[in-house]
Amino acid sequence: MQIAKSFGADVTAVCSTRNVDLVKSIGADRVIDYTKEDFTKTDQRYDMIYDLVGNHSFSERRNILKPNGICVLAGVGGAGLHPGMWGRALGNFATAFKSNFTSQKFVTYIAKLTKDDLNVLRDLMQSGKVAPVIDRTYKMSETQAALRYLEEGHAHGKVVITIE
Repeated sequence: MQIAKSFGADVTAVCSTRNVDLVKSIGADRVIDYTKEDFTKTDQRYDMIYDLVGNHSFSERRNILKPNGICVLAGVGGAGLHPGMWGRALGNFATAFKSNFTSQKFVTYIAKLTKDDLNVLRDLMQSGKVAPVIDRTYKMSETQAALRYLEEGHAHGKVVITIE
């Protein structure tokens, strides 16, 4: 979200109640609390959707995309490693195939960083346009506790392991 904002995008974020303040604090123009409102049931239409969760149908997402919009479907692991991730991955590929028959595009995405990407990210961080959101920091000797915390699935940002 911060990267999109740094390039001038108008960003609507979808999150749970407990994350609304955090998402606002890092730059969302609008925040939809999915526990109170289904973003696919509004009149708002989007040029692009970056879907990390994949819990809406192809038609629900198509209905909120503008005619030539694009929906980027996060690759496996985007929402963390979990038992249903392979089904989600297959669903993403099926969705991407279906989009061949529409003006809207659904594409899968798996991050592949390059030196140029990292340089842009460095510049954004140095300028203060992008700042990491760190939930908790653990010592290397506390790695098991950090992993247990991550497995709970409720981190409000990155979990950092420091090397003593």
